[in-house]
Amino acid sequence: MGGPVVRRPVAWIVTVVLFAEALGTAAINWFLGVVVDRQDMSLAGLDPDMMSTSSKIGGVVFGLYFALCALVALLVAIRDRAPAGLGRILLISVAVVHGLLGAFAWGLLGWPQFLFMVVVLALVVLLLMTYDGQDGTAQSADGDAADGGSPEALGASEGQGEAPSAAAGTEHSEGGTDEPRDGVPAMAGPVTPVPASTTP
Repeated sequence: MGGPVVRRPVAWIVTVVLFAEALGTAAINWFLGVVVDRQDMSLAGLDPDMMSTSSKIGGVVFGLYFALCALVALLVAIRDRAPAGLGRILLISVAVVHGLLGAFAWGLLGWPQFLFMVVVLALVVLLLMTYDGQDGTAQSADGDAADGGSPEALGASEGQGEAPSAAAGTEHSEGGTDEPRDGVPAMAGPVTPVPASTTP
C-alpha cells in the first residue's frame, strides 16, 4: 500500500512536525516555569519553586520524547523501510499521545488545537499503514523465492529432473538388449559368426 512517492513525503512531514512539537513543548514549559519562578505564583498552596522545577522537567522530558519519535521517523524516511522494535513502539505511542491530547484540547483549548492533534495523529497512522503494506509485499516475495517460485516453474524443474532418468532407462532394457540410441538401430539379437565356405 503506497509507493515511495507516498511513503517518503509522509515520513518527512511526520519528522518535521514532531521536531517542531519537541522544540515547542520544551520552550513553552520552560517559559512557564520561568514565569512561575519570577512572579512567585502559587496554585492551591503549592510551592512556587516546585511548580517551576516540575514545569521545566516536564518540558524537557516531553521535548526529548517527541524528538526521539521524530528521529525514528527520520530514519524511516532515509532508509525507506518500516520501523521495527522500539521505533515502531515509539510511533504507536506518539499516535496514542496525540489522540489523548486532542481529546483534552477539545475540552480545554478549542477546535484549532484539536484539529492540529488529529492531523498529526492521522499522519503517524498513515506512516505506519503505508510501511505495513510494504512489509507484506516484501514478505510474500521472499516466500515465493524460498518456495522455489511459481507452480509452473516447479513443474518445469520437475520435468527437467525426470528427463535424464527416462533417457537412461532407454539405453539398456531388462533383457540386456540395446535399444536404439542416437538414431542408430541396434541389433535384434546376438550375432552368430558364419563359417567361411570351403571349396572341394
